[in-house]
Amino acid sequence: MLAEIITIGDEILIGQIVDTNSAWMAIELNKIGVRVKQISSVSDDKEHILKALAEAANRANVIFITGGLGPTKDDITKKTLAEYFGVELVENQEALANVERIFAKYNRPLLEVNKQQALVPANCEVVLNENGTAPGMWFDHNGVIYMSMPGVPFEMMYMMEEQVLPKLKATLKLPVIIHKTLLTVGEGESFLAERIADIENDLPPYIKLAYLPKLGQVRLRLSAFGENQAALQKEVDAFAARFIERIGSPFVIDQDIPLEKAILDLMENNGLTLSVAESCTGGYLSHLFTLHPGSSHVFLGGAVSYSYELKESILGVKNETLWQHGAVSEETVKEMVEGALLNFKSDFAVAITGVAGPGGGTEDKPVGTVWIAAAGKGMSLIKKYTFGSKRRQNIERSAVMALSMLNTLLTEIKK
Repeated sequence: MLAEIITIGDEILIGQIVDTNSAWMAIELNKIGVRVKQISSVSDDKEHILKALAEAANRANVIFITGGLGPTKDDITKKTLAEYFGVELVENQEALANVERIFAKYNRPLLEVNKQQALVPANCEVVLNENGTAPGMWFDHNGVIYMSMPGVPFEMMYMMEEQVLPKLKATLKLPVIIHKTLLTVGEGESFLAERIADIENDLPPYIKLAYLPKLGQVRLRLSAFGENQAALQKEVDAFAARFIERIGSPFVIDQDIPLEKAILDLMENNGLTLSVAESCTGGYLSHLFTLHPGSSHVFLGGAVSYSYELKESILGVKNETLWQHGAVSEETVKEMVEGALLNFKSDFAVAITGVAGPGGGTEDKPVGTVWIAAAGKGMSLIKKYTFGSKRRQNIERSAVMALSMLNTLLTEIKK
């Protein structure tokens, strides 16, 4: 069952707003067995919209349209849909009552332009918008379903969750789609692919493997399509187990969650705490951890010790170490992680120091040179990395590699 998403609005095409609707819709549709074939953004132009609808009808069974349903003159979706289907706009009493209810609720005068929100193409089935004045419109035309919804994200989401998705499941015979994601870190996509090539070759046609790389991480997503959910799930789990065994230490978790969240969960389940000593990352690693609710169960905090003085006073790095070897060195990062463990009294600690760039590099320590240490429970790892010249990427890569090294130590706990 194939779907297409069309978002309408000049504001998307000029970058004034980001199209978050399509990503959210694609996720939700996939859960019920509807695969998105294509996503398009078109301008507030009648001919452009008409062409997009006609082309989509040749590719998809279901077409989702968002945007252009407001009360102002630049919102032309309803009129264009009426022209596309060759029908008139008519007043829908349920939609009008909904508009009147909303304006009465906020004690605001109902203008004629607002009443026009209740005008819909004659051949549509109205899907009431309980969070706004623009109704949704369901069309069943020549074997293709068209669903037009408001572009305001929370209005569209409520409409999809409460009405559209249940209606699709009741109307269509949908296949089973099962996804399973394996998160790995610290090994490149091509190396992983070579390592698991024979297992990938064993996959039947109805189970696909996708590689999703991102700055030191690779997500392996198994997607299976069929009719028998229990049998399909069993087969996917069996292949996942084979991949996990073959991948070894780069494997983190068989869930589609952020790397730092997987590490927080593992540490919380084992009653472990964590602290950090950050220099060139400037608190970015701490930020990743504290994005997640409940992170305080594991993450105690740490130091952003950019200067020599703070490395000495907060972490206990020796003055002679800094002046003999420099802040970006194996000796310094070793004392940083040891100082974090000692002073912050955590079970594990991570330390990062490096040259983020674009300036500050030397011949022996060029921009992108980063030393990272992870330690705890009598174990430690120290590694030197040489990244590129882009500051933001160097910061992000440093954090990911620190998480990778911490994950390597924690694998002993997972066994």
